[in-house]
Amino acid sequence: MRTVFVDILLVAGVIVLLLCAAGVLVMRSAYDRLHYASAAGWGAALIAASILVHNSLSLIANKALATAFVLLVCGPVLGHVTARALRIRERGAWNVRSGERPGAGERRS
Repeated sequence: MRTVFVDILLVAGVIVLLLCAAGVLVMRSAYDRLHYASAAGWGAALIAASILVHNSLSLIANKALATAFVLLVCGPVLGHVTARALRIRERGAWNVRSGERPGAGERRS
């Protein structure tokens, strides 16, 4: 039963990572690609969970969990920072210029 659970977690993690990679390849704009690149941490978390179930709390499982934790925390942060850098590069500033209408989540200062 334990082996089946490990296999299910591993296959689910690989599927999530493959879907994220396919999304990065298929999407046209960099903003759309960032959504898929940020979600790849969940695939790593599923693979780390399968390693944890297979090896219990061992040195390998601890390293896998630490790696998954870093990817889960840093993935969305890096996605946000990259999107912000893209916007600054395209428009020259992060804030809304006078005459522009703010979009969702943007505030006038």
